[in-house]
This record gives sequence, C-alpha cells and structure tokens, in this order.
Amino acid sequence: MEDFFEILSRCPLFDGMEESDLDSMIACLNGKTMDVPKDSPVFLEGTPARFVGVVLSGIVQVVREDYYGNRSIMTILKPGELFAEAFSFAGLEALPVSVIAVSDSTVLLLDCRRVLTSCAASCHFHSLLMKNLVQEIAKKNLTLSRKIRYMSQKSTKEKLLAYLSDQAKQQGSPEFVIPYDRQALADYLGVERSAMSAEISKLKNTGQIDTKGSWFCLKQIQ
Repeated sequence: MEDFFEILSRCPLFDGMEESDLDSMIACLNGKTMDVPKDSPVFLEGTPARFVGVVLSGIVQVVREDYYGNRSIMTILKPGELFAEAFSFAGLEALPVSVIAVSDSTVLLLDCRRVLTSCAASCHFHSLLMKNLVQEIAKKNLTLSRKIRYMSQKSTKEKLLAYLSDQAKQQGSPEFVIPYDRQALADYLGVERSAMSAEISKLKNTGQIDTKGSWFCLKQIQ
C-alpha cells in the first residue's frame, strides 16, 4: 500500500490527513486492494452496494445500461478519484451501475459501514473523513448537473458544443484534451456515434473547431 500513498494523499476522501496516518486509516476502514485487467469489471450492476472505491492506478469508467443494453458513460475516473460512494451511502441494496476498467487498473475498496461508523477506538480520522465525503458528494452532484444540461440540449450539435465549451472554460484555453475517445464521448452525451462524428466533421469543415483524437480547439461558435 505504501507504493500508493502519494496517490491516496491526493484523494479527496483523505484531504487534510498526514501520509503517515494513511496506514491506520485504511486498516480502520477494512481497506483492500484489487487488481483489475483491462475491460474487466470492478463491480457489475446488481452487486451489493457495500464499498467505496479509490482508483490507485489505471482508468475506470462508471457505466449505466438500459433495458435494451444501450450504454451511457456516467464518468471516467483517474488515479486518486472516488467511485460508488453515493450509491453505497444512500443505503441501496444493489448498485444501479457497473464500474469497468478501461486499462489495467488497481483500486482500493473501503467498507462503507466502517466509514459511517466510528471504530471502537474512536479514532480521530472519522470526523475529517465524513467532512471530506460530504464535500466530494456535493461536487459529484454539480458534475452530474452539467451532464444533465448537456443532454437536455435538443440536437447532437448543441450537446457537443455545450460540452466542448465547458471543457474550454474549465481548462482555461480554447485548446484542450478530453478524457474520452469518440465512442466514449458519444456514450457520455447520449448520442449516436455516427451522428456525433458527422457533426464534428461539419464543425471542422466550417472552421468552428479543429480536432485530432481527443484533442480539440475551439475557433468560433456560430
């Protein structure tokens, strides 16, 4: 676990904690690591909602599928980021989403019951842990609100431009790299990949954007 202390120190859940305290904290929360090969599940939909996850290495994505198997990417997570916390602490019996490794990954799983309940030793970590948890869930809600705004746009072009505009604002530059490939971006925005690719080509041909792979440059929005 010591190999991942630098990553854990950047995790919002452990904000304000000393690196020297992480071993005790993780033991208190019954933490365990899990190696997950590329394209394999960390959790599948229907799995008991008992754990909070932290990405230690690699990349994972949170995916929801409807009755017909249509996939929607909720978010993509990098080292130091949390997943499944909202579902676990909401008291759900089963997860409504799947968590899949995009690349070979290592994750840390923490028992949510240990997070919510102070241990017998009444360790001083828990009050700070709960404060960090509430803040992180609030931030995730804001992120979800942005996605709802993208998806509420009427056309594929409007959804795409709303997302790209926000990325430019967040990164403070008209040039930026997004965390999605074309298929993943289409899944995130809830549109057909072919329709989205056609809109990207039109925007590029009219000089409104430039793009290559995950790199985009906004030139003019009409």
